[in-house]
Amino acid sequence: MVFKAKILTIFPEIFPGFLGYSLTGKALKEGIWSLETINIRDYAFDKHGSVDDTPCGGGAGMIMRPDVLGNAIDHCAANQKIIYMSPKGRPLTQAKVKELSQLPELTVICGRFEGIDERVLEEYNIEEISIGDYVLTGGEQAAMIMLDAIIRLLPGVLGNSASTQNESFEDNLLEYPQYTRPIEWKNRKVPEILLSGHHENIAKWQKEQALQITKERRPDLLEKTLDSK
Repeated sequence: MVFKAKILTIFPEIFPGFLGYSLTGKALKEGIWSLETINIRDYAFDKHGSVDDTPCGGGAGMIMRPDVLGNAIDHCAANQKIIYMSPKGRPLTQAKVKELSQLPELTVICGRFEGIDERVLEEYNIEEISIGDYVLTGGEQAAMIMLDAIIRLLPGVLGNSASTQNESFEDNLLEYPQYTRPIEWKNRKVPEILLSGHHENIAKWQKEQALQITKERRPDLLEKTLDSK
């Protein structure tokens, strides 16, 4: 099954961007996933391709019009799962990424200006997702980051499926430290436990390190683990 990604944007030329490289690019060429970009301006109602207007009630910037964006959705993405990349959306998590990777098709709206008319979100039951507590110039960058996280979970993208089982955010833990050769570098040595060949002790050390790092850097993740029990 091919995972189909549709992107509604006023800058379709941005895509596939970095998704066209490395593992995601290879997967695109192999047909594991497909990409379709829809230019929202093509569904405007004037010859200028106008998609925005001033905000009701006043305020800075412009708002993407509901009639234009709705027209694009009606023609290209009706009755599909739609996500709007928004700083006021729920945070993107690995659990959400896994959920989205199970879908056959996903439509992503990339906002510009000061955002889109709220009525569009209500009319099409659109889910808002944020990639972090900061604001970008547009949703295209955020959409590519989300799609990168999704695509790498698709069957056949990663050579070793075990690669996704011990990563950060699995079991609400950050990943333990990783090492490789040379064994000693700039007077820093690989921990002896990792050279012992004792797999049970190594696994225990890795779990302890993951817990410690998570406690120091993301205690909120540990709180989620406790809340789920």
